[in-house]
Amino acid sequence: MAEVNPATVSALLDPNEASAETAVPIITVMAKAYTRGNGFTGNEPNDDIAAAITTAAARLAANGTQIPVDFTTGQFGKSLRGAFTGWTTAELAVLNRYRRRAA
Repeated sequence: MAEVNPATVSALLDPNEASAETAVPIITVMAKAYTRGNGFTGNEPNDDIAAAITTAAARLAANGTQIPVDFTTGQFGKSLRGAFTGWTTAELAVLNRYRRRAA
């Protein structure tokens, strides 16, 4: 059974630490599960699936908490509203090409 790494959870909760190094492995496992391993050679996705992983991982890395967050410094502010809440339509178009479906 895979062990959950608390450092990974902490990295997703801290907007200053969330990064591609944290997001890519998570999204890759989710893509592999969604396609039931099709389109992967071992743990390496093909180019199509890698593109879907890239866009989804970017959303997760940008806002690892996945909840609306506001940052302010003096008169400047930054608001994060989007996050990875599931596959986008474009990502699903790619992933569904490789997903095995019941007949």
